[in-house]
Amino acid sequence: MTELRFEDRTDFDDADRGFVAALTPGVVRDDQGRVVWDSDAFSFLDGERADTVDPSLWRQSQLCARQGLYEVTDGVYQVRGLDLSNMTLIEGDDGVVVVDPLVSRETAAAALGLYREHRGERPVTGVIYTHSHIDHFGGVLGVTDPERDDVPILAPEGFMAHAVAENVYAGPAMLRRGMYYSGAFLDVGARGMVGMGLGMATSHGEPGLVPPTLDVTRTGQEETVDGVRLVFQLTPGTEAPAEMNFLLPDRRALCMAENATHNMHNVLTLRGALVRDARAWSRYLNEAIQLFADDTDVLFASHHWPTWGRDRAMEYLSQQRDVYCYLHDQTLRLLNRGLTGAEIAEELTLPPDLDRVWSTRGYYGSLSHNVKAVYQRYLGWYDGHPASLWEHPPEETAKRYVATIGGVDAVVDKARAYADDGDDRFAAQLLRHAVFADPAHTGARELLASVFERLGFGAENATWRNCYLMGARELRESVTPTSLAFARMTASLTVTQVFDLIGIRVDGLKAARTPLTVDWEFTDLGERYRTRLSNGAFVHWRADGALSGDADLTLRLTRGKLLGLISGEGGLDEVDHTGDLGVLQRLVDVLDAPDPNFPIVTP
Repeated sequence: MTELRFEDRTDFDDADRGFVAALTPGVVRDDQGRVVWDSDAFSFLDGERADTVDPSLWRQSQLCARQGLYEVTDGVYQVRGLDLSNMTLIEGDDGVVVVDPLVSRETAAAALGLYREHRGERPVTGVIYTHSHIDHFGGVLGVTDPERDDVPILAPEGFMAHAVAENVYAGPAMLRRGMYYSGAFLDVGARGMVGMGLGMATSHGEPGLVPPTLDVTRTGQEETVDGVRLVFQLTPGTEAPAEMNFLLPDRRALCMAENATHNMHNVLTLRGALVRDARAWSRYLNEAIQLFADDTDVLFASHHWPTWGRDRAMEYLSQQRDVYCYLHDQTLRLLNRGLTGAEIAEELTLPPDLDRVWSTRGYYGSLSHNVKAVYQRYLGWYDGHPASLWEHPPEETAKRYVATIGGVDAVVDKARAYADDGDDRFAAQLLRHAVFADPAHTGARELLASVFERLGFGAENATWRNCYLMGARELRESVTPTSLAFARMTASLTVTQVFDLIGIRVDGLKAARTPLTVDWEFTDLGERYRTRLSNGAFVHWRADGALSGDADLTLRLTRGKLLGLISGEGGLDEVDHTGDLGVLQRLVDVLDAPDPNFPIVTP
């Protein structure tokens, strides 16, 4: 086992460097007074480590818990610890350029307020989204008002498509799974939530989205915003499908977005996402070294703390480069010898010189689930064994295994024996089947909860810990209801994206015998679309030319009215139309509502 150098306090020195002031108290509330962020809750990390937290994870959580306004270099500041991500503020000629405005409107406004308290009432003169994850754009309405402010918003090419695909199309499922990996309903403390490795937690305020006004389309592209010179590096397919790094040449400061953070990142996040390209990720990190090394005195990112000095910064980037290259190439080597993803994850280890580096430890991503992600990217879900082709779904599989073993009580007894022997991993596998076969069996639920709890307490990876402890909580207390909060995001969707969202909600079999065609004329856009429900599939296209055949219904409306109709907030009888208005109701009748509260540890 690798010996970690706990006596090395360099990261603590870096995390504290440039401190200006903290938000006091460290609590952010929404307009109704509800707490959406509480950094003070993590003050227990100032004390001695509890034996319910892995020592390495405790150290990482102590570092992530730093909160306040920090100076990175002349004219560049960061607010850390007011959400999962950092908000960076770059002072320009007339105001300040905001980079990555956190998850929520409320926390972003609080971060900007803290900056202004100590640096003056500078207006926001530009916004940069480094990539398409919600913790890097969701708080934009806390720093700018698109109806009042006319500021440039820069983002990498493809930003809107990927932001919508990840946060809206698959939003309900990702939100539910995200509750587990973020530990959303765990009590903060040594027996519960101690952070996420990448930061402390995600805020619970209102996310929004304002579309970019300027796309970065190539590496080497230079832009000037409020006198701030920026040189960009596009890095698609790395930590996000649309992502970019940038250099501030006049400040000799390099922003690595989320491509280089002080932990091993995810090749596939546990909440779900597109599988990332570890090979491309490594190559873009190497390209950043080649492009920017000689112009960098400080490196900062959208999470964690900066690294000062050219040589230290490039060593850090080199180690990050090497870890993604290594896990990619070694996974390919072993899968080409016939090993499955689970087998490779069990066999593969990092070389000692990478394994002992704090910034490559698996606090957020892990070598185990990253290896499986690389395997998935190349070979998919099928492990090559024909028995895997047509397995029963989990509940039916569980019933058969349990019957084979001799019933739920027998399974629980065998699982307890494995747990008593210290094999919690297999005890959890057995008990999963017991609970799925008989979810009302209190003995199986409680034993699985206690096994999950021990696995969580021993995990170095923060998101694994949260998943285990959330599973234990729900086995004991049931699912905590949550709600979808995408209203401000859907308001920014294009017409095509709204129709995509409708298509995702169509109950195919219910709609299979409901053919209908609707033409949509958007008076505010000067655009016309045709939608067709055919064989349960919702097909749509922009109609730039003549359309063949008559529609059952033609609607003349604004894009905003379309959003109201879909959300149920707009009256059908208020829409200018030709044809049978009942057609629209028949479409609404075959739409299925997503369930943000589906069970995970029970059938």
